[in-house]
Amino acid sequence: MLKIGILGCGKITEVRHAPEYTENPACRIDAWYDALPERARAMAEKFGGRVCESAEELIAGDLDAVSVCVANVFHADLTVKALKAGKHVLCEKPMATTLADCEAMVAAARESGKHLMIGHNQRYAPAHQKARALIEAGEIGRVLTFLTTFGHSGPEIWTGTANSWFFDRNKAAFGALADLGIHKADLIHYLTGDEIVESFAMLGTLDKKTPDGAPVSVDDNALCVMRLKSGGMGVLRASWTNYGREDNSTRIYGSEGVLRVYDDPHQSLILERRDGTVEKFELDHITTNEEQNAGKRRSTGVIDAFVESILTGKPSLAEGEEAVKAMRAVFTAARSAEEGRTVRVGE
Repeated sequence: MLKIGILGCGKITEVRHAPEYTENPACRIDAWYDALPERARAMAEKFGGRVCESAEELIAGDLDAVSVCVANVFHADLTVKALKAGKHVLCEKPMATTLADCEAMVAAARESGKHLMIGHNQRYAPAHQKARALIEAGEIGRVLTFLTTFGHSGPEIWTGTANSWFFDRNKAAFGALADLGIHKADLIHYLTGDEIVESFAMLGTLDKKTPDGAPVSVDDNALCVMRLKSGGMGVLRASWTNYGREDNSTRIYGSEGVLRVYDDPHQSLILERRDGTVEKFELDHITTNEEQNAGKRRSTGVIDAFVESILTGKPSLAEGEEAVKAMRAVFTAARSAEEGRTVRVGE
């Protein structure tokens, strides 16, 4: 049985990592660490395992794998340390706060021979997997354009904390672009089998404020026009100010039809062919933040995939090498917004 350690005991651990590891019969949670010891103790009391006094103590322990669920700026350091200590690592997104750190994480995984997986759970959503298969089968022809959105009412709803670390540039480094936009950049890569190579982006802090009324230090909205290597293009929108129904939708427009994914309340995937025929797939319902907070959780598939990759030695759908590609797109968009011009990936 695999022994797991979890670094960081915030909301993502509470509603995803801890329960999903517990539900997997091939592993058990053996160790916890959090900068707030009471949070680690609460997790240990609920799910079992021991509490460590430091991240280093946990990483040095007799463990097979580690989940890194801390603030963004600590991802790279702890991930590299765990890989060098011979642990497989599942790191939450965004992967890291600089491209150099992302590449260092991948290099550490390669050198250690251990798996590095990033928590890009949208690759495991059934409608996304079916949409990829339809695109690969040529059902919509050549991909021409896309429109992908991830918008909800903000991390304070998710975390239950008004002054969340998500709003602090010193801890998060990014705002909505990397918190939500990274999911959609990675998803476009996954669905199309293509790669984002160019971006023109606008970032803004339009509404979110700290408890003292000052604007938060990161973006709460991002709007990006992106071009694919194949020549296709599209729009990616990420927002923390969507105060209506959560929007986690994607449309892929091809030369022979359109795929609509999670944009209909009843069918999770709709294929509209150029000849006028329509095929609807009621595959699943993507879980919203509000539902998770209300205890209506569903497995994301991420933990099961991570455990399987360790046991079989086969790479997951969300290995670090794939995640770096989406991070390049995010860093490019951020640079575009800062400089007010179109920027190519790698420029």
